[in-house]
Amino acid sequence: MAPAESVWPRIIAHADMDAFYAAIEQLDDPSLRGKPILVGPPSDRGVVLTASYEARPFGVGSAMPMAKARRMCPGAVIVRPRFDRYQEVSKLIMGVFSDFSPHVEAISLDEAFLDLTGCEQLLGEPRTIGEKLKKSVREATGGLTISVGISGTKYVAKVASAYQKPDGLTIVLPAEARTWLAPLPVSRLWGVGPKAEKRFHALDLYTIRDVAAADPGWLEEKLGSTGRHFYALAHAKDPRPVEGRRSSKSIGSERTLAKDVHDRNEIRRYLRRSAEDIGRRLRRKRYVAFGVRVKLKTNEFQILTRQHQRQQPTDVAEELYADASIILDEFEHPGPFRLVGMAAYDLVAADKTTQLDLFGSGVRRRRLETAIDELTQRYGPNILRRADDLSRARETPNLDFIHEADDSDDS
Repeated sequence: MAPAESVWPRIIAHADMDAFYAAIEQLDDPSLRGKPILVGPPSDRGVVLTASYEARPFGVGSAMPMAKARRMCPGAVIVRPRFDRYQEVSKLIMGVFSDFSPHVEAISLDEAFLDLTGCEQLLGEPRTIGEKLKKSVREATGGLTISVGISGTKYVAKVASAYQKPDGLTIVLPAEARTWLAPLPVSRLWGVGPKAEKRFHALDLYTIRDVAAADPGWLEEKLGSTGRHFYALAHAKDPRPVEGRRSSKSIGSERTLAKDVHDRNEIRRYLRRSAEDIGRRLRRKRYVAFGVRVKLKTNEFQILTRQHQRQQPTDVAEELYADASIILDEFEHPGPFRLVGMAAYDLVAADKTTQLDLFGSGVRRRRLETAIDELTQRYGPNILRRADDLSRARETPNLDFIHEADDSDDS
């Protein structure tokens, strides 16, 4: 029998909580258990953050407009998100992960990679480690379930964690990874969203086997530089290491107003301007952000902040603004407010993540914003203005900042 180290040159786990926000709501409120629930703002203008597994058979899911989700699942219970509670549980989960490995790469509040290489002597073979990890999370959280995938690369481990959701455990031997991936649809390639999937289908590529069998030069010709990336993934090749904590820097933009505001639409207007500032600076510095924070200061100088983690990082202003708008609904204080601001935090270098929909609407929006960046740089910041800003008084001075350390707490 081959020694364990030759079978497992690396042991990489991807751990992903099951319907995290919805599961916490059902854990905390037993009356919600077994019911279809949608976590998100009750307004039809909002989007679904998470749908419980009871709601998913109706076709609803995260990022869907709330109005559409209500039509598709009319019996769903709408639950406002509680980001403070989700972050509290996330800390418990990440604490469990760190008990298993010193090398933990958090992807979001409820998802992380763990490098378990060398842990066999202490924790047992990979399946035993996975079972222990699932049990530890369940005990630490009071009953929440997690799905775990284990293989020799980050990519295969991530695909494996979703293979038997919810409450799954899938082990893929490194030597069998390419064969295991082969029959899966191209949508399981990391970075392929709905738009990209259509492009693959137009090329008669429907499974990962099809991509693995294609000529890499042809893929590059048809798909651009990402073609060879997808070819490597289809062959189960992914040399990226599990990295530790992301940058503690944050990039922010806030305004002390000439006149206090309390109207939420007016506050959203300032948040949009801040999001545009932040998105432009993220792109210039080549960062993407996993976290968004909103800050309000009352006319009595009380500082209030709320924040949440994104499932995928972004440098697109429209996406930052959408998050900030949702977070604003979490503030119960009626105002008035003398300062409105927001920040993007938990930053990573843009070239170190492939978790973006490479052909989706976010990419089109980013291209538009990048074009505006170039115009602004060439002709000045006032070359383009929103129509609803033209009739308004001149803005108060804006304070842009970069914090080297991010040690602020929610209030």
